[in-house]
Amino acid sequence: MKHNQNEERSVRTLRVGEQVRHILSEILQRGDVHDETLASHMVSITEVRMSPDLRHATVFVKPLLGKDEEAVLKALRTNTAYLQREVAHRVKMKYAARLKFLADESFDEGSHIEALLRSPEVARDLGDDD
Repeated sequence: MKHNQNEERSVRTLRVGEQVRHILSEILQRGDVHDETLASHMVSITEVRMSPDLRHATVFVKPLLGKDEEAVLKALRTNTAYLQREVAHRVKMKYAARLKFLADESFDEGSHIEALLRSPEVARDLGDDD
């Protein structure tokens, strides 16, 4: 019984995280946040990870082409209160989730791994099937 309850809870956190991701993406796409930096940059909300109690949301973002990442993060953090209010209005939950914005490093990691795999030393090692 307990295993099933944990499974349901994790599905719920994933579902709520995805709902928050869609809402934030829509807000930013429509330009609802009155901020010059956010207005001049396309920002992808790549993932939202909810805490098990749904009170905290870690929001991973990536500006288009990775441009001005620090400025975009600063603008999002400056407008956190507004974004939290908007999310709280649209997601029916007991508590409004506290948002924390972080840069999504997974793209950089993927590029780094791809570069490593293409390096002559690794390519030579991978090519040896002996």
